[in-house]
Amino acid sequence: MKIAIFHNYLDNIGGAEIVALTLARELNADIYTTNIDPEKIRAMGFSTIINRIYSLGRIPKKAPFRQQLAFWKFRRLNLTQKYDFFIIAGDWAMSGAVNNRPNLWYVHSPLNELWEFRDFIRTNILSAWKVSPYDLWVWFNRRLTLKYARSVDNWACNSQNTRNRIRRFYDQEATVVPPPIDVARYTCHPAKNYWLSVNRLITHKRIELQTEAFQGLPEERLVIVGSYEEGVDQFESYKRYIERIKPNNVEIIHWLDEQGLKKLYAECKGFITTAKDEDFGMTAVEAMAAGKPVIAPAEGGYLESVTPETGELIVDIDAAKLRAAIKNIGETLAACPDHYTASSRERAAGFSTERFIHKILSLINK
Repeated sequence: MKIAIFHNYLDNIGGAEIVALTLARELNADIYTTNIDPEKIRAMGFSTIINRIYSLGRIPKKAPFRQQLAFWKFRRLNLTQKYDFFIIAGDWAMSGAVNNRPNLWYVHSPLNELWEFRDFIRTNILSAWKVSPYDLWVWFNRRLTLKYARSVDNWACNSQNTRNRIRRFYDQEATVVPPPIDVARYTCHPAKNYWLSVNRLITHKRIELQTEAFQGLPEERLVIVGSYEEGVDQFESYKRYIERIKPNNVEIIHWLDEQGLKKLYAECKGFITTAKDEDFGMTAVEAMAAGKPVIAPAEGGYLESVTPETGELIVDIDAAKLRAAIKNIGETLAACPDHYTASSRERAAGFSTERFIHKILSLINK
């Protein structure tokens, strides 16, 4: 069976992009996208599939032109003469379902800009004059996505959290298939004196909570690996804001290759994330694969991965509660450095690449 994978863009590599690249590698499939950064793809360990990634043409970096043009390009795409099956692995590529069937939409977030995060974006990101145009853009694209969704043959998603959103917004049932974590490639080393945070530098990741928490923990150190999309206003402005407010014991690294990132996982004390209502949260499971405890908000996909044996979930998270959790887990580690190691690695094993591919293939074959 010849399979094509659709993903909006591959010029900034995060969790969703890793899933698309993993699918292509494991299923010997081709990827169709728009913007491509080959060096970043190679640096994340996917050099073997570079020659199977095809661009539909470059698009602007700034929202909403970026999303809209990707949406338009995939709507025009028709590859039914070349492939037997199609996997939509990028949410703004879902318009490709119209002309390319049979298909499966693996949903990371059912277009959160239009639905779940609409009010958050209006309140926390947009200038006052941009709210009305944004509302019009949301109204128009909600109508389009609901129309195009009728061409989706099979629905799968990364978490129960996302499944619930698909029910609310699209009135469809999806099969939960947690994203793949290559657990065998993570190692656990004795901890060095730093905590780790890995996320895109974007407002709903609430990284300011992390910097504020470490402002009151001068004896501790935080390393933030924060990728961002250069030239995109909301990324650039948030990056400058975080750099301005961070204390001296917080370091920001904007990009690391696979080897460097896994080394940070292996040697950190523990992992911290503060993302708002995260769809799933692959980085938390990556940290557990390295045997490290995780501190996360008690919301979204983290409720499906983090347990009391692997870390701490914080209800109604704020900087003070985050600081208390860091102290609590730090004291536990001081008494027993390996307290979380076995439980974390065992938990991460349930999200392996092998399980992911097995479930995806069963959906395709069905």
